Amino acid sequence: MNKHRHAAAKPPRRKSTVSRQLFRQYVLVFLLFCVVSIAVPVAVLLWSQSFIWHGDEPLYPVLYWVSQNFWILFPVFLLGGSAVISGIYMKKALRYVDEVVAASKQMVSQEKTPIALPEKLKSVEVDLNFLREQSFRRAMEAKEAEQRKNDLIVYLAHDLKTPLTSVIGYLTLLRDEPQISPALQEKYLGIACRKAERLEDLINELFDITRFSLTRLTLETENIHFTRMIEQIAYEFQPVLSEKELSWDLRLEPEVHLVCDPDKMQRVLDNLIRNAVNYSYPQTDILLQMRVVQDKVEIFVKNHGKTIPKEKLDRIFEQFFRLDSSRASTTGGAGLGLAIVKEIVELHGGTISAESAEESIAFTIALPYHCQKTV
Repeated sequence: MNKHRHAAAKPPRRKSTVSRQLFRQYVLVFLLFCVVSIAVPVAVLLWSQSFIWHGDEPLYPVLYWVSQNFWILFPVFLLGGSAVISGIYMKKALRYVDEVVAASKQMVSQEKTPIALPEKLKSVEVDLNFLREQSFRRAMEAKEAEQRKNDLIVYLAHDLKTPLTSVIGYLTLLRDEPQISPALQEKYLGIACRKAERLEDLINELFDITRFSLTRLTLETENIHFTRMIEQIAYEFQPVLSEKELSWDLRLEPEVHLVCDPDKMQRVLDNLIRNAVNYSYPQTDILLQMRVVQDKVEIFVKNHGKTIPKEKLDRIFEQFFRLDSSRASTTGGAGLGLAIVKEIVELHGGTISAESAEESIAFTIALPYHCQKTV
């Protein structure tokens, strides 16, 4: 079964424009040579037959010798001409190969000079320059992602000290000052608890960064009642929404079943909802809609919050990118939530997009209704 998959995944072979042109020229020149090789002897024969030869003409010995050895000279002439023509076109083809090899070496160099090839190789030049630019862009994106990850680790490691110092300080105060009033004790314990929770969040972010860097997501699919799963997740988030003075606007199509990885899909919805909660204005609602559109299951999550600028919206699914880059912010995580969401959705054969306008933020996920065909 795997062999069939690999065979199906192999891209079809196709000749380039240059190879087709060279082959066409070679065939035309070879055919022209064959026609000339036949036409010339026939013309000479007809011409010689139009005269009466006496044997003392200067040209007669030559023509007589050629006529006697014609069936030896003709194949030799054909083979020799074919070899010359083949050699010329082989040399031309090898010259093109050498130029492409030299250009491919330039692809891996750090020089910014564009690749230049002869006019006949213009299409190859365009393809190589495109691949080169794509390679440079991916290398730059990887470098930026690595730098953002390193900066986050440095920030998180530094920020771990602040809540830890507070927790130790308030617990030490409670231990060393037994005469503190119960109200003040409760206040100090509350502060210490909140700082300890913040410390846990920072440690979890460090673990998320490590897991994302070292592991690759895989799917374990099964057929689930998708509507019921979303209803359950929405119910579990109800206390969080109440605390933030938010409310649900649920619009779920009933009795939708889906083949997917339930744990991974739950993580997708969890991350999107948390993102909506963190960036929503108080006393607004969060729209969570799920519907079947033709052969797709669409999930729509929309909240009312500060409009995201286009330059940030274009990068929102990048690894380690945070909407709020402030270190003091408690809403921004390690910048992995939406990157993981995108990876999980694409593993299911789906797509995800984000829009933000008029103080609203919306995410749209489209999953194949019959995911078993793609996962």
